[in-house]
Amino acid sequence: MNATPENATKESGRYRAPALEKGLEILELMAARPEGLSQSEIARALNRTVGEIFRMLNCLVEHGYLSIQRPGDRYILTLKLFELAHRSEPLDRLLGNALPAMRELAANIEQSCHLALIEGGHGVVVAQVDNPGHIGFAVRVGSVISLASTASGRVLLAFQTAEDRQRLLAKAVADGERIDVAGLQRDLEAIRTRGFEEMDSTRIRGIRDVSFPVLDHKGSAAAAVTVPFIERLDAPNREAFGRTREALGRTAGTLTATLGGRSGVEAR
Repeated sequence: MNATPENATKESGRYRAPALEKGLEILELMAARPEGLSQSEIARALNRTVGEIFRMLNCLVEHGYLSIQRPGDRYILTLKLFELAHRSEPLDRLLGNALPAMRELAANIEQSCHLALIEGGHGVVVAQVDNPGHIGFAVRVGSVISLASTASGRVLLAFQTAEDRQRLLAKAVADGERIDVAGLQRDLEAIRTRGFEEMDSTRIRGIRDVSFPVLDHKGSAAAAVTVPFIERLDAPNREAFGRTREALGRTAGTLTATLGGRSGVEAR
């Protein structure tokens, strides 16, 4: 049988697109190297020649995915991928489903809740619902939170691949955040084992934060949904925090399902 263009480009049961693969390799490499790389360093890291990647680098610069930092002629990743990610259907679907689920949660537990993502090496609150009652505490949308010292941040860190977690911690340290990395790694392992984090707030006395991951299909945390729990002195209820934790876990499981993820799957 004569080979057709279709089966001539087929290898091991899949179609190959060498130029596209080369471009994706460059983008993935640059995402892990925020300090930038020279053309020769990119070639060495990808085990390719400078000639192989020269035109691809020019194309990525022209389309705004990379920029050239001078002096030194180092290539760095721009924010274009970040901007595209925020137009993506999965994120839109998550946010679209999150608010109704969070409103139902807040009404059931009479506490506020918020949703955080990782952006730029930090946690950022992207959605928030107030306690429908008269008394409450809430974290504003747009707030930047530490990944190492908040419940949301620690959950986001815990459910990442080891490589991504190391990169995020290195950036936090480089940005001047004081972190006991060895101690934090032990805490993150415990969070992965139990599936959530609960801790006293490091900023506001009297608040106990509980946070669960919203997992993607790989088991990585796409987001963290968190309740800053306030104990009512005028209506004491010893079981309130336990019920809040259980309800929050169910909400996180619902949001995980909207992303095609599975609860209890650990990122590798």
